[in-house]
Amino acid sequence: MKIPYGKQDIQDEDIAAVVETLKSQFLTQGPAVCDFEKDFAKKVGARFAVAVNNATAGLHLAFKVLNKDPEKKVLVTPITFASSSNCVLFENGKVDFVDVHPQSFNMDLKALEEKLKKDPQGYQGVIVVDFAGQPVDTKALRKLVESYGLWIIEDACHAIGGNFQMSSGEEVIVGSSTYSDFTLFSFHPVKHIATGEGGMITTNDEEHYHQLLKLRSHGIVKEEARFERPCEGGWYHEMQELGFNYRMPDINAALGRSQLKRLEQNIERRQSLARRYREELRDLPIKFQESDLAEGSQISHAYHLFVIQTERRKELYDNLKSHQIFTQVHYIPVYRHPYYESLGFEKGLCPQAEHYYERALSLPLFHAMTDEEQSYVIEKIRSFFGLS
Repeated sequence: MKIPYGKQDIQDEDIAAVVETLKSQFLTQGPAVCDFEKDFAKKVGARFAVAVNNATAGLHLAFKVLNKDPEKKVLVTPITFASSSNCVLFENGKVDFVDVHPQSFNMDLKALEEKLKKDPQGYQGVIVVDFAGQPVDTKALRKLVESYGLWIIEDACHAIGGNFQMSSGEEVIVGSSTYSDFTLFSFHPVKHIATGEGGMITTNDEEHYHQLLKLRSHGIVKEEARFERPCEGGWYHEMQELGFNYRMPDINAALGRSQLKRLEQNIERRQSLARRYREELRDLPIKFQESDLAEGSQISHAYHLFVIQTERRKELYDNLKSHQIFTQVHYIPVYRHPYYESLGFEKGLCPQAEHYYERALSLPLFHAMTDEEQSYVIEKIRSFFGLS
């Protein structure tokens, strides 16, 4: 039995949706992308959604729209994939890192506040990550940063389908962008929705929405109402700024739209698998990810990842691999990569993140995972710790 840490689940209806698009008039820049965007925006409760060819492209576009003062830094969590901060460097911006909370492994809002108090004029925005699928309290984040004039990009590539409910009863759905300027999603094969490669940006700001559409396609505008010069005919379009080709093909959109219909059941399955891990591994010398939300708040974790911490991480990793169980580590703190060290970042910058990294291991978790596969993983983990 060979078990990866994550993989896609493609069903007959997904294949049929792609085949239908392949037989249609459009393979790109057609109606499938628009349909996917509308369905996605409705699902998460946002006004607008913009599909892109991958989430890194989406992060780049989001930062480019919001980047108003390149001399000011952007604050990012170090426990994330490098693209969360790379998007700032793409535009020759400057980044700094905020340590993570020891329970949630999300950005520690108290540590963020300390950074802002020390240099209240030094930052222009913050990029937070809903790590492993656990939502950041974006309401508290917005309250914290608004007096400093900071914008918020929420990297929710792990967290589609997640939400949190405040003690007041207010529910905040990940992707609604209720308190974020932009929310980003990934459709990489190991995510909840797979399109091969792909991403989505949600926002409630109409002007930002039109800027994203323009930048996504070479900086070109085709709507007459947004032209800077008189329209010369039906062929006329304007390149108004330097943009990119970050478009999502219709083939990918058709697959994503089909998979979106199963989102709720995919989330339910992941949450069920996570509950079982917690129940059957709770007596072992390991630590689970926990919520850092205020008391009285309730969270719906999307469980892209199931992360544990153990003092014997390397031994456990190697042991499981010998049994064809493939775990992963998410993530090396971004600033510890050689490229970031070449920019002047040093070990010790974020002690909690480094402590987390030395012990973290992501166990296999994907919505197509069978009970038999999970039983095998649990059996081998318990056996490793001498508790079979």
